[in-house]
Amino acid sequence: MSSKRLVIDYEEFSSVDKMSAADQELVAKALEAQAGSYSPYSQFQVGAALRLEDGTIIKGANQENAAYPAGLCAERTALFAAGANYPDIAPETLAVAGSDHGVLCESPVSPCGSCRQVMAEYQKKHGKPLKIILVGSKRIRKFQRVEDILPFIFDSLKMEQ
Repeated sequence: MSSKRLVIDYEEFSSVDKMSAADQELVAKALEAQAGSYSPYSQFQVGAALRLEDGTIIKGANQENAAYPAGLCAERTALFAAGANYPDIAPETLAVAGSDHGVLCESPVSPCGSCRQVMAEYQKKHGKPLKIILVGSKRIRKFQRVEDILPFIFDSLKMEQ
């Protein structure tokens, strides 16, 4: 047996004002996207904003359903909308913001495992890193690639390209 150590690099900001103008815009769009949340059961509103490499921004919001788990997370609504409408344009950066009963969470909300795997799939499909920004009221974290939030990506299936 041997012990291994995993190190994850990321940037942390105390305020959106410390970020680049492009990242500030994306964070603002993720916060706006929360308005499209349909979350009558959890009262947990999540908004996502995805910037494509051509500058297009796609917004997504979580959608709940009484027939749980028929709903869908904000991250996947944005990624799937981009994939359906702009299949040949690589996603560049995804910002995610979550609020509980209308109040932005202090700590950044982390994507679920399914969303992380979908992010990994789109990153692999386009052959370019997908940056991720996780927004909270007290801190914002920025990761340079999906592997930083999903270190052991499922990629056992061979995709023909």
